[in-house]
Amino acid sequence: MNIADIRKDYKLQTLLETDVAASPIAQFGKWWDDAEKSEIVEINAMTLATASATGIPSARIVLLKGFDEDGFVFFTNYHSHKGKELGQNPNASLVFFWKELERQIRISGTVEKVSADKSDAYFFSRPQGSRIGAWASPQSHVIINREEIEERSLNFQQQYSDGNIPRPPHWGGYIVKPTQIEFWQGRPSRLHDRIQYSLQEDNSWLIERLAP
Repeated sequence: MNIADIRKDYKLQTLLETDVAASPIAQFGKWWDDAEKSEIVEINAMTLATASATGIPSARIVLLKGFDEDGFVFFTNYHSHKGKELGQNPNASLVFFWKELERQIRISGTVEKVSADKSDAYFFSRPQGSRIGAWASPQSHVIINREEIEERSLNFQQQYSDGNIPRPPHWGGYIVKPTQIEFWQGRPSRLHDRIQYSLQEDNSWLIERLAP
């Protein structure tokens, strides 16, 4: 198969200015509800793009763990590659692609750590194995082999054999506080609908249509 010949014509839905909410978070909530009803597998999977202090980008898939008017929350190891980049350059982008609905959402904004209480609340809701993993994995650092991480995991399982596993100080949440959000609805002949929200100085949102 020729890669250049792989294509799909999008024609499920439309996105008009008269259809969208005044707030991009409310609009995200509407599309989130649609995605839940569509039973999309891991609808909370999103691409997180960060950049170093010198502007070198990197991206990976992480999981959304909450959203509200303040922003979009995910959790990770603060010493990971993304954690280090966010420490140098607290700007990031998120991308959701729900192919079953022919929809994409792009979110850009600034990033802050969430409170220790919020990080604790989510950490203690995780399965025991995931909590052990947060201690065992020196995320993004080079390790010798698979056995090294398995041995570290076993050691922490023994250390916390009573099931009382505290949150590591190097692990917690970030919130992406949006300054721009774009909603993309696939349309025929690549004439897609793109509605962009941009945060204004008075904290209102400017809504504009972008060319496909």
